[in-house]
Amino acid sequence: MRVFVTGASGWIGSAVVPDLIDAGHQVVGLARSDASAAALTEAGADVVRGTLDDLDTLRAASAGADGVIHLAFKHDIAFSGDPQGATGADRRAVEAMGEALAGSDRPFVIASGTPHVPGRVATERDGLDPDPAAEGLQARLATAAWVLSLASRGVRSSVVGLPRTNHGEGDTGFIAMLVQIARDKGVSGYIGDGAARWPAVHRLDSAQLFRLALEKAPAGSMLHAVADEGVPIRDIAEVIGRHLDLPVVSVSPEDAAAHFSWLAAILAPDQPASSALTRELMGWRPTRPGLIEDLDKGHYFGSPSA
Repeated sequence: MRVFVTGASGWIGSAVVPDLIDAGHQVVGLARSDASAAALTEAGADVVRGTLDDLDTLRAASAGADGVIHLAFKHDIAFSGDPQGATGADRRAVEAMGEALAGSDRPFVIASGTPHVPGRVATERDGLDPDPAAEGLQARLATAAWVLSLASRGVRSSVVGLPRTNHGEGDTGFIAMLVQIARDKGVSGYIGDGAARWPAVHRLDSAQLFRLALEKAPAGSMLHAVADEGVPIRDIAEVIGRHLDLPVVSVSPEDAAAHFSWLAAILAPDQPASSALTRELMGWRPTRPGLIEDLDKGHYFGSPSA
């Protein structure tokens, strides 16, 4: 297939693109900078210049493709005070691409997140009826539901729910942030008893699931790219403390925001997630190291700028 990919040079996209090419697909990647365009060309992809705000570009690229994988998201503004701006831009972009694919029976795969279901492990059947009035990052769930609804309009749509961390060498996401916070604070912390759990996956395993979804996910499929169902935050803190030779300490819920900043809101809830239905439907089997094993490889601790 000729596959249009947004976020093609990002953390997940830079693994998805070679996976697609190795499987025989042709990739056209959206690039908003010269550096992104060069990275895509080097990886063997064609380039379309533009951003998520260039809706006409997104429509044209989607209409000219055999399938679309949407990975781009304005994380920079989402986590710096404007989550509504990020989710709004995402919804407009998704609608532009989805409308271009309507009636074509072509695949449209987007990235979202695994839901948080208080008191139990989330499954692929959760989060499919989001609050239409939700704001901020929760509005992404409504966008995901809209994409799934395209199944009734002749689009082979699917959503890949990503866990809290897509880890691997070169990661600058939440785990790298926890490492840097530990360096800055002189302790490796967790909130309360540290029993809250994060689901996790290696980015190379999640990349494979995006390709499988493009190739064969039934229309309207909700998928979970989850390898570790739930890793206790205390276990993560202990590995960080061991590698940095720092004390591992509990941070009270009252002090969590001061210690972890906005990341406290993501660390505090217990939010495990299952991928059992995805594995059964797609034949997906993650094979890369789990989060704790990957942390113990040491690449997150190579320099103070980790």
